[in-house]
Amino acid sequence: MRPIQTTPAHQTDRLAELVCSNSLKSESRNTAPWLLKEELRRMGSVLLQAAQAARVPGGQALTVDREAFSGEVTRTVAALPGVEIRREEVRTLPSGIVIIASGPLTSDPLAGEIARLTGAGHLYFHDSISPIVDAETIDYSIAFRASRYGKSIDSTDDYLNCPMDKRQYETFVEALLEARSHTPHIPGDIPYFEACLPVEEIARRGPDTLRFGPMKPVGLIDPRTGKRPFAAVQLRQETQRASSYNLVGFQNYLKYPDQKRVFRLIPGLENAEFLRYGQIHRNTYINAPALLDPTLRLRAAMRFFFAGQISGVEGYVESIATGLLAGRWAAAAARGEEPRPMPRETALGSLCHYISHAEPHGYQPANITFDLLPKLDEESLRRFRHDKKARHAEVCRMALEKLEEHLGVGV
Repeated sequence: MRPIQTTPAHQTDRLAELVCSNSLKSESRNTAPWLLKEELRRMGSVLLQAAQAARVPGGQALTVDREAFSGEVTRTVAALPGVEIRREEVRTLPSGIVIIASGPLTSDPLAGEIARLTGAGHLYFHDSISPIVDAETIDYSIAFRASRYGKSIDSTDDYLNCPMDKRQYETFVEALLEARSHTPHIPGDIPYFEACLPVEEIARRGPDTLRFGPMKPVGLIDPRTGKRPFAAVQLRQETQRASSYNLVGFQNYLKYPDQKRVFRLIPGLENAEFLRYGQIHRNTYINAPALLDPTLRLRAAMRFFFAGQISGVEGYVESIATGLLAGRWAAAAARGEEPRPMPRETALGSLCHYISHAEPHGYQPANITFDLLPKLDEESLRRFRHDKKARHAEVCRMALEKLEEHLGVGV
C-alpha cells in the first residue's frame, strides 16, 4: 500500500524494506538458521538471491544493505511476467485464491477484515528498531574492529566494538534507566517479544543483564588494553559503502533527545550523529495453530493462505520461507492440485508444523530452532550423545536429504 498509505516504521515505497535489523541470521554451517536458508536456496528463493547481492560484512551472519536489498527485490518483482504491482490499500479481501502477507504493520481496515474472516481476535506484541549512526561520526581511536573470538564468514573483523569499563557501564545503565520513554500508541497489556526486548526493559531486569545480553564482552579484546572490556556495544555495518552502522540489540522506546544523550555516553559515540533513532511498533499476527493447516491454508476457508509475520512466524527468513511456500501451494491449488506439506524433518516443514500445531492458548511466534525439528532416533542419539555439533550436523543432513526427495517429485 506504500506510499499511498504509510506505516509507523517504513520510510520508502520499495518492496521488502527491512525496518528492524539488517541481519538474516547465522550463516554458520549446521545451525538452524543456516539450515532454513540452505533449504530456501535449494528451492530457488529469489529473496535470498537478492540478499546475497546486497550483502555487507556481518561476522557469521547474512547481513545486507537494506536499501540495496529492497531495491533489488523491487526491480525483480516489477520485471516478472504476469505480475502487476498495485499501489493501494486493500480494505476488503478479493475473490479467488488469496495469499494474505500483509506483515506486522497490517492497516486497521485490513486487520478488521482478517479478524472477521478468521472469527478470532488478533494477538499483538511490541516489535522494535535499533538506532543507526553516521560512520563518519564514530571515534575510531576508541571503537575497534573485531568479531567475537575472531569468527566471521571470511575471516575479517566485521563489527565495530565500543568498550566500557565498570564505571562507564554503571553510568550508562543509570542514565538509561532515568531516560524518558515515548507514550505507547498501543495498549499497555501487550507483551514484548522476548527475543527483541527494548534495551531499557533489559536494564530494568537487573544491573548486569545488559552485559550478559546485548552488551556482553565475551570473545572481544580491547587492543588499547590487551584485556576484555567490562561491557561492549557492537556496531554492525548498514550499507555496502560502510557509511552507517546500527547499534546491535539497542532497540528502544526512548524519546529521541534522550536516545541522543544516553547513547552518546557510549565510548566512541560521544559525537555520533543519528541517522535513525530506535522505535517500537505493534506487530500483528493471527493465532495460527487455531486457524491454519500445515500448508498455511485457513482451515475454515481454504482459498486463503497466510504468509510472513502475520502467519505467526518471527524473523525475516522465516517470513521469506512462509512466503515461498504459500506461493507454491497457492499455485498448486490454482492448478486444481492438493498442496503437499513439506517433510516434517526439514526446517521448512517443522516451521509450518509449529505454527499449525502449537498450543493456541498464549501462542507466540517463533524463530527457527532445532527444538522445532524432530529429535534424532535412539541410535543416532547414542552415537552422538557427547557431540552436540555432530547431532546438529546429522539433523541438517537428514533435513536436506528429505528436502531433495520431496523436490524430486514436485511441491
